[in-house]
Amino acid sequence: MPAYLVIGNGIAGINALEAIRSLDPRSPLTLIAEEDFPPYSRPLISLVLEGALPPERLPIRPPDFYRRLGVRALVGQRVVELDPKAARVRTDRGEQVAYDRLLIASGAHPRTVEAPGHQLAGIFCLRTQAQVQAMRAHLPGVKRAVVLGGGLVGFKAAYALLRQGIAVTMLIRSPHPLSQQVDPEAGALIRRELERHGLEVRVGVEVSAFLGSKAVEAVELSDGERLACQMVVVGKGVRPAVDFLPPEAVRTDSGILVDQHLQTSLEGVYAAGDVAQARDLVRGQPWVNAIWPVAAEQGMIAGANLAGRPVVYRGSLGRNVIRIFTLDLMTAGLVNPPRQDDYQVLTHRDPRRGTYRRLVLHRQRLVGMVLLGRVEQGGVLLALIQRGLPLEVDPQRLLEPTFNFASLLP
Repeated sequence: MPAYLVIGNGIAGINALEAIRSLDPRSPLTLIAEEDFPPYSRPLISLVLEGALPPERLPIRPPDFYRRLGVRALVGQRVVELDPKAARVRTDRGEQVAYDRLLIASGAHPRTVEAPGHQLAGIFCLRTQAQVQAMRAHLPGVKRAVVLGGGLVGFKAAYALLRQGIAVTMLIRSPHPLSQQVDPEAGALIRRELERHGLEVRVGVEVSAFLGSKAVEAVELSDGERLACQMVVVGKGVRPAVDFLPPEAVRTDSGILVDQHLQTSLEGVYAAGDVAQARDLVRGQPWVNAIWPVAAEQGMIAGANLAGRPVVYRGSLGRNVIRIFTLDLMTAGLVNPPRQDDYQVLTHRDPRRGTYRRLVLHRQRLVGMVLLGRVEQGGVLLALIQRGLPLEVDPQRLLEPTFNFASLLP
């Protein structure tokens, strides 16, 4: 019987455990996870910061989940070394675990800001439930917070703090919020919505230093200005957790490179979730799409492949759905394409209805979209992007407010 080992108990690792057990009920199965909290929904942690959800509502599996699956769970331990020749890993507690088949679902670490004073108390990342609990404990006495980064994590943190009655300033290096998800025109509309609801947004600036004695009391900006604050949230994106990998043995780029079965360059070693760099459906090349649905699907497919049932992973697609105060936003695929003649970008804004639509086509195929204000047909557009179907219609018709995109599906 093969000995399975899964690193990470995020949604990719959890789905992999269940997939393995559904196909192989008896072989030894071990999990190593840095977090000792039960498997939980990471997208919901900002609701805990906001106070809209109690921490005990976060878990997505029962307390006896590992026991039911017959999993040896080594939680609260971090893998610090992978020895491919010996087929063994070592944890920070000195535990050594051998494997026949391994899944790396170690997730990602938040990017930090290595400016002077970055070790002061009151500076947080919004990535884990433990970090959110620490943030909540720090909230009493906080009157103003600074959020670094204008991405989804930064917005969620800012919204949660505003709901707690805290004044928030968001500092964004790029020219507009959500620069990785939307185009400049949509970004300007989103910024207007943020400011309309009391969030101060500053673009084109960064923090050059954190000031204070023991806890943060102010930040110094790249333009020389100082902002008083009692809390800082860093939302500058993530980096795949690959520190324990021997670089000469495992091929990596932005993440761990995997094939169509999610296998790495090492035979019998697979990767899934935020750490994996798999084929992107619209780019046609390896890409890290670090979002929950992608991690969930990859975990199931990787688990099946580990257990001996070959399943091909077709590819991932970046997409997001979020409500920004009163604005609904849905994005998917390649929103800001390279400047090439074979891309066609269509936009339509309706100030009266408060809607904005951006569609990106490549050789008559839909490869990207931004829907702002109304997202009712977003699911159909997502299906069109995923299937890569040629659109047998005049592209300009796609901008008509009443156009039925479902008519384009076979």
